[in-house]
Amino acid sequence: MSVSDPTRGINRGLAILLDAGRIVELLTACVRTLLPGRRRGHRVKPSFVIREFVRAGNRSLPLISLICVLIGMIMALQAAHQLAQFGAQELVADLVAVSLTRELAPLLAAVIVAARYGSAIAAELATMRITQEIDAYQVMGINPVAYLVAPRIVGIVLALPCLQVFASVLGILGGWSMAVTVLGLPAWPYLANSLDALLLPDLILGAVKALLFGMVIGVVSCHCGMSVIGAARQVGEATTTAVVRSIVLAIVVDLFVTVLFFRASGS
Repeated sequence: MSVSDPTRGINRGLAILLDAGRIVELLTACVRTLLPGRRRGHRVKPSFVIREFVRAGNRSLPLISLICVLIGMIMALQAAHQLAQFGAQELVADLVAVSLTRELAPLLAAVIVAARYGSAIAAELATMRITQEIDAYQVMGINPVAYLVAPRIVGIVLALPCLQVFASVLGILGGWSMAVTVLGLPAWPYLANSLDALLLPDLILGAVKALLFGMVIGVVSCHCGMSVIGAARQVGEATTTAVVRSIVLAIVVDLFVTVLFFRASGS
């Protein structure tokens, strides 16, 4: 029986702490580039942010549309099957609308954005690091964080709440279509119940989660791409690491935000 080396666990723990410190350092550097009064080459250009905002949406919107419509349909069927046992099928609309807005829409959007756009960010920055393009920017007096990193993070932070709203609407419509065509529920009362079920705290919670998920995906993806220092094979490793870490951290953030919300609301 092999005895595990205790120093291995210590080294891994130190590596995690060091990695977390670098992520915080990168996020701090991004915040500095957004402050007013920065000289040219060290501040974020709005046109770059808009470009990354559009890229994040274009890469993720078709897949988000398809998946959220299907998820809404599945939720309506599953909810109707369970609620029928209590004679409360009219609550299908409430369950689908609240579940999507609070939880599923922001989380599904985050997972898809991490896979579609976060992986692209990590691959792009890793390739630029290997080909020494980032070093060339520094030689020319251009801050790589302001030119490459901050626009991507801000763009994804702005794009994810918009995608979350779009995902919520499509998911509700998917559930509505299944409830009307398969379950035989009346169309307009279903939509009215969906709107009545959504309260302002539900909308705020979904938007806050989407903002935090966007920040996590952007910072982690940029950090993984910028941390590459070796051979070209590390581009693939950085891409995979970015996606996995982004999804795991998004779920962890989701848990903490949900716990805080329920403690604050007392529900």
